[in-house]
Amino acid sequence: MAATPTTHPPNKVQWAPLKIPIERRIQMVAVLVWTTSIVVTIGFFLYLTRYKFLWPILLAYLTFIFVDKTPEKGGRRIEAFRQMRLWNYFADYFPVKLVKEADLDPSKNYIFGYHPHGIISMGAFANFATEGTGFSKNFPGIVPHLLTLTTNFQLPFYRDFLLSCGLANVSRKSCEYILQSGPGKSITIVVGGASESLHARPGVHELVLKRRLGFIRLAIKQQAQLVPVYAFGENDIYDVVESREGSKLHYYQKKMQTILGFTLPLFHARGIFNYNVGIFPFRRPITTVFGKPIVVPGLEEGQIEPTRDQLLAVQKLYIEELQAIFEKYKDQYAPNRISDLAFMD
Repeated sequence: MAATPTTHPPNKVQWAPLKIPIERRIQMVAVLVWTTSIVVTIGFFLYLTRYKFLWPILLAYLTFIFVDKTPEKGGRRIEAFRQMRLWNYFADYFPVKLVKEADLDPSKNYIFGYHPHGIISMGAFANFATEGTGFSKNFPGIVPHLLTLTTNFQLPFYRDFLLSCGLANVSRKSCEYILQSGPGKSITIVVGGASESLHARPGVHELVLKRRLGFIRLAIKQQAQLVPVYAFGENDIYDVVESREGSKLHYYQKKMQTILGFTLPLFHARGIFNYNVGIFPFRRPITTVFGKPIVVPGLEEGQIEPTRDQLLAVQKLYIEELQAIFEKYKDQYAPNRISDLAFMD
């Protein structure tokens, strides 16, 4: 297999031409909306604090944020928002494509395990938080909830943006509430989390999975089927400064993860008007393959928690399905990979 090393921006900025099809401009705007949403929403809130007559309203809103349990109860999804044409342009920017290996029974509940994390999980947002890739048409009757950190729902206005997309808290209580709320109700967990983002380099396929048993325990206790999802290209849309274990950079990134609950690799890509300097993702395809659902064993009478043997047996099936997906599509969707699929602690 061909090896493609991580590229670095040359000394000269590569400017985009002035004459670009309007559709591509709109695609860039769609990506701009998502990538800057946290800055824009918080910035707007801070701007409003300049006006003293708004302080009582803003104070009431902040109070509401800390007492609102919506993130623990499936979010506040607005289908019209999820189905906006904007998100089709968002998906078409890369483009993000959905490929399914099997149909899903809408009378069941599912836990989608999304891999890899990448830098910002663009493919997860396109597939599960919007209808940009036609999730509902491919899986009718399945209602997905992409899960994220609790801290994201404490940020003014940004939380409302996320809730409108159907995002919810990744806490155990939230997961159980959604899976128990009716047929078809499902959750998406980016299993590798912050630790996996440190492995997000173009051409690399390293998953932090070996010790991740919590989502499997949840599936068994809630009798939800597991669906492995692998996004070819998720790691390719940003170039990353490699963080080797034992380096000072890796130490500070792990320290940040310990304090804040997340970490951030040093990355770069392109700008709005150039091709090689900035923090906006490259136009590189993300192909999201949905594997076959895995039926989990039930608990025996009087059994409260699954045994370790049960957890490891299901994990083995889950990893085998991920490997099957990778082997089937790697030459088609990852021809320039520099490593095959690997599982990390």
